[in-house]
Amino acid sequence: MSSAATAVRDIEKTVLPNGVRIITETMPHVRSVSVGIWISGGSRRETHEQNGVTHFIEHMLFKGTTTRSAEDIARSVDSIGGNLDAFTAKELVCFNTKVLDEHLSQAFEILADLVLHPQFREEHIDREKSVILEELKMEADNPDYLVHEIFSANLWRDHPLGRPILGTRETVKKFDRGMVMGWYQRAFAPAYTIITAAGNLTHEQVVGLAGKYFASLSPGDGFPPDTVPATHARITLRHKKALEQVQLCLGVPALPVGHRDRYACYVLNTLLGGGMSSRLFQNIREKQGLAYAVFSELNPYRDTGCLSVYAGTSLESARQVVESVLREFSQLKREPVTAEELRRAKDHLKGSLMLSLESTSSRMSNLARQEIYFERFFSLDELLESVERVTAEDVLRMAQTFFHQRHIGLTVLGSLNGFRITRDDLAC
Repeated sequence: MSSAATAVRDIEKTVLPNGVRIITETMPHVRSVSVGIWISGGSRRETHEQNGVTHFIEHMLFKGTTTRSAEDIARSVDSIGGNLDAFTAKELVCFNTKVLDEHLSQAFEILADLVLHPQFREEHIDREKSVILEELKMEADNPDYLVHEIFSANLWRDHPLGRPILGTRETVKKFDRGMVMGWYQRAFAPAYTIITAAGNLTHEQVVGLAGKYFASLSPGDGFPPDTVPATHARITLRHKKALEQVQLCLGVPALPVGHRDRYACYVLNTLLGGGMSSRLFQNIREKQGLAYAVFSELNPYRDTGCLSVYAGTSLESARQVVESVLREFSQLKREPVTAEELRRAKDHLKGSLMLSLESTSSRMSNLARQEIYFERFFSLDELLESVERVTAEDVLRMAQTFFHQRHIGLTVLGSLNGFRITRDDLAC
């Protein structure tokens, strides 16, 4: 067993002999603790036939263990006033709980039982397949979700990053106990398992609990290295008559999560569409009144990334919205931002960072993401200083790197009635 500590934040890390990593941050001024069990990898490791199995297993772990029914799991957490949650992303899976500090041991045991001792009963698998199929129907009726899924499928065509985390009707219907068990045993292995905790606790407490429940976890077969996806700038016009609005998603390839220029990319995104004072919000919503919802967002992964713009508008305004976005692209790559605008974007970004690290659950998540992507821990001061170092020239350089006509992908979803747009219309 190896241990390491950092003096900047009260963070300690221990690695069990089998490879399970335990990372804690002590916050003695609070009365809560948040614990997460993280599986690195996520849905991007699935083949086409397995698409959705990671998310399916996330659901299945709540259906009962060898000692608890699904109802017992819910009652166990409710009885100590805590909450229990989970989510699947493209590069990780998380099971987490938040409770009062006095209930740490009990909450940890419940979480460990959930993750380590699932039953995967046939009748539960069949029932959950029906639940996921209904979830797929629900999301298909959500135009915001649907336009982003179509855009991602085009940007990372023929790569797992472009596939939906939920899977498809065709793949989910074919899941059986053999596939589910095989994937669980391979993915939920010590090498991919990270336990993080933050709050009024000691590192020794959490290491003791982790050793008690996870020290005997056996190694799995492992996965081959992730394949780096190629990006594709495709234009897709999808007619869906039932929609009142036209949904637009326009984006370009961006930096991976660990790139040295990532902070300049964050500032660029904030300037473009990251808040109410952003260029997109002010120009498209406030000045032109073309959309209620308009924003930009970054989706960085280990080896790739995307900067995308979303807007919901009328069919009559759709072309004008696209042209307005392209004008912002053009201006950002031709003219350095003013000192006032850069200051405002930095302060917005720094405020968001500080506020995002105030709770035990956000600190717990921050520990896991930094371990998964960086294998080191950044203090708040380091993060703020990195944002502060971004210059107008850095932002200009990022815009000049990203915003090219040939790189732009566009998805338009709605009752299009003959609406057309071509690559020639995307000049910036």
